[in-house]
Amino acid sequence: MRSLLIFIVFIAGLGSPPASAQFFARGQFVLDLTGRLEWLRCSVGQRWSEDTKSCVGEVIPLDHDLIAQAIKQANEQLGQGWRLPTQDELVALVCINCGIYLVGPTIDTNFFPNTFGGSYWTSDANSLSSRHQVSVNFRTGYSYSRFLRSQALAVRLVRDYKRSK
Repeated sequence: MRSLLIFIVFIAGLGSPPASAQFFARGQFVLDLTGRLEWLRCSVGQRWSEDTKSCVGEVIPLDHDLIAQAIKQANEQLGQGWRLPTQDELVALVCINCGIYLVGPTIDTNFFPNTFGGSYWTSDANSLSSRHQVSVNFRTGYSYSRFLRSQALAVRLVRDYKRSK
């Protein structure tokens, strides 16, 4: 019985690491210290409000043709390097303990407020069907490979973080 209890405690401890140990908020950006990434706090279509310390506006779902335009605009306005995250990078934002399962969102809303509780695009293609792209769902916390590039899903942009010298 004791070994079963230890096993349950061990499994429970495998959840997401404490967000404070991984993320550092800086205005409209979040630094992921573990992944060495810089995230936009808001989804495409939203904007950061310093007054409310939150993302305001509506998430605009995009297909892959429109994502290229959004990335170009982000690079012009916020500096170079913005891109779609990989599946692994986006999954690293999933925080099962942060939301109510199937009510969502399964993300730390202290760092990523007003996140849409649905599917977000990644840059990864389905390895079995190149017509389909991988997405991460912030309602369930799971990844899916069923959406076509022509379909519109939510987008959160990321870039590699390079510390200033």
